Amino acid sequence: MREAVSAHYFGLDIGTSTVRCVIGMENQDDPLRPSIIGHGSAPNTGMRRGVVAHVDDVIDAVVHAITEAERVSGVHFQGASVNVNGAHVTGMNSRGVIAISAANREITADDRLRVEEAATIVQLPPNREIIQVFAKNYRLDGQDNIKDPVGMQGIRLEVDTHIVTAATPNMRSLDMVLEKSRVTPNHHAVSSLACAEAVLNRQQKESGTLLLDIGAGTTNLVVIEDGEVQHVAVLPMGGRDITNDLAIGLKTDLDIAERIKTEHGALASKAKIGSAAISHEGKVQAFDKSGDYGVNNIIEARVEDLLELVDKELKKIHRSRKLPGGVVLVGGTAKLPGIDEFAKDKLQLSARIGSLQPLGGLIDTVADPAYTTAVGLMLLDMLLPGQQGQGSGQPNANVFRLVDGLFKRFKR
Repeated sequence: MREAVSAHYFGLDIGTSTVRCVIGMENQDDPLRPSIIGHGSAPNTGMRRGVVAHVDDVIDAVVHAITEAERVSGVHFQGASVNVNGAHVTGMNSRGVIAISAANREITADDRLRVEEAATIVQLPPNREIIQVFAKNYRLDGQDNIKDPVGMQGIRLEVDTHIVTAATPNMRSLDMVLEKSRVTPNHHAVSSLACAEAVLNRQQKESGTLLLDIGAGTTNLVVIEDGEVQHVAVLPMGGRDITNDLAIGLKTDLDIAERIKTEHGALASKAKIGSAAISHEGKVQAFDKSGDYGVNNIIEARVEDLLELVDKELKKIHRSRKLPGGVVLVGGTAKLPGIDEFAKDKLQLSARIGSLQPLGGLIDTVADPAYTTAVGLMLLDMLLPGQQGQGSGQPNANVFRLVDGLFKRFKR
């Protein structure tokens, strides 16, 4: 009897400062909990705030990260789910309306698809395109808050959706990187949505939660409530802005400023953080508690600026200080000590650092908050349909409505 061959799943996170990829394998005992069998990373110098600026540099980073993951896993890296990043990514609400013409007026899956398609008929500039569509709730003959109308009877079916769009030129540049790196994109997903799949449980998605993915050049955010995507945004600020301010404030090189941030930086008001003593050779010698260089103040000022922008996004959807699930922070900058307490104080919401949903295999490295996007993309590669034979494509209640909605119709 032939032994069954396990499927493999691939996530590729092309970040502003680092490219990370994760390879997962189907777990025969628990198909919805894959095992991590490979991971790789490489510095990326070709991106500017989530957007491709130097194609060749990004290609080099992608190839190096993939090569490392292949070496660890012993598996050839195939088509992957890839993130879309940058402030050009925006979300908008749209409503679709159709009439039910069947004699018995019963809503079918085709009707649901038609009304979702109707919601995508929106006026977009010629240089923008739809990358994801999320159905939030349906309305049938005036009855609101229907999660799935299939099987019900009525005449007028409506749907409220959240549509995510991106700039076509930036997508073409990303396509060029993937093509020259010999990576076929199974799906594109906004970074925050991939992170949400990796760290949020069903209760958090239902109660109303803000996920913040604070990377080097951008901060991705998504608000999920009642199990649906309510708002998506990408802010052009991240950890690199903190590093730049430290370099200016301390009058030192960027690499030294980055070390100070990662090795000595903190945000909590009670944190024991002091000032750096920098030698003539540019080395960080020690920290004292006098605060001569104001490291703490510099970091806090920049993070406070970022959280003010986050709160503005929450106010747009009337969710400022009104999310029972609080804030979940991921991304490389989420490793700053005290950032969860700082976010709790500034946003007036409960806050915590995100931790991965249970996985098997090589989880020590990917448990790092910086790997959350790559892990989430790997999970979406497993869960989403239309994967060119990679995974099972079986829907999972832990995934948004995109699984059996329009996501597959807009994968590029």
